[in-house]
Amino acid sequence: MERFAFALLNKDSGTSARRGRMLTPRGAIETPIFMPVGTQGTVKGLLPEALKDIGAQIILANTYHLFLRPGHETVRRLGGLHAFMNWELPILTDSGGFQVFSLGELRRITEEGVVFQSHLDGSRHLLSPELSIEVQQALGADIIMAFDECIPYPATRDYVAQSTQRSTRWALRCKQAFRGEAGQALFGIVQGGMFPELRRQSSEELQEIGFDGYAVGGLSVGEEASLMYEAMESTLPLLPEDRPRYVMGVGTPENLVEGISRGVDMFDCVMPTRNARNGVLFTSFGKISIKQARYAEDSQPIDPACGCYVCRHYSRAYLRHLYQSGEILASVLNTHHNLHYYLNLMAEARRAIENGQFTEFRRDFYHRRETQDS
Repeated sequence: MERFAFALLNKDSGTSARRGRMLTPRGAIETPIFMPVGTQGTVKGLLPEALKDIGAQIILANTYHLFLRPGHETVRRLGGLHAFMNWELPILTDSGGFQVFSLGELRRITEEGVVFQSHLDGSRHLLSPELSIEVQQALGADIIMAFDECIPYPATRDYVAQSTQRSTRWALRCKQAFRGEAGQALFGIVQGGMFPELRRQSSEELQEIGFDGYAVGGLSVGEEASLMYEAMESTLPLLPEDRPRYVMGVGTPENLVEGISRGVDMFDCVMPTRNARNGVLFTSFGKISIKQARYAEDSQPIDPACGCYVCRHYSRAYLRHLYQSGEILASVLNTHHNLHYYLNLMAEARRAIENGQFTEFRRDFYHRRETQDS
């Protein structure tokens, strides 16, 4: 089966924005791209067909959650995650590192891996680099992430240095355990906290090991946006130009536009889906909270500039009614709109880079937020 590959198609002259294409056995992925998060083998609230309709090219699933339930061997026996969830396009699986990090006192980090208690039943498990790769290969992911520690913020330089060195050792073990069956790709994850010299060391050591793509980890963990952008600026230029660059767990529409301008190819975040379930909707003019009383008799669509199915057929008043009534359809429609907004933003960015107009696109993105009112 054809191996994973990446082609850089266009570079913006005024910024570091890039237009590329990832080739996988399950199809091409046009970049820059946002990946909807399907933690437990489902993007909450949407059928796979709806995801494809709004332009999703690849989704993300979670190693930690699928390892605990229903179990990776169960998924393997049922034909892999693609067959299990009826999604034939590419899937990226994260390594479980961030979820283990978020368990706090329920986990203990050792050189071997991370010992943790399940949030489901309290059972104890050891998630090692080798097991993380085994689980992801059993799931049948097209892009597999190396196992690392997601470093908290703030953290001392000594802690960050020790953690980053351990993550590099884990990355080597991941590479040694990885079989690359069926054209699967393996991405390394650059750590180093907010220390540029540690980011440089991490990126250099990962490139010595050699990966199909490189992610920037340890961002969107509580730091200010300015620090996030500084970390991108100090890390992204160090990564190979001919490999995809993925910033994990980011973020707001503004984060995406700024990340693209700094050379990011791939993003994922629960923000559009989680916000949708809480009644917060993204528009070309900023965010709105559909639960507000001001929308009770508002016959306008969420965003008059949006062409998604929800904006073509439903009013703000109806969406507010659904949310206030606790109807399941509220989450379905809100999620459809928010993910359409994110994916359309990526499509617009790709066209702008192709046409040499990314600077104008970025300027217009902010201008609409400053001049329009919901």
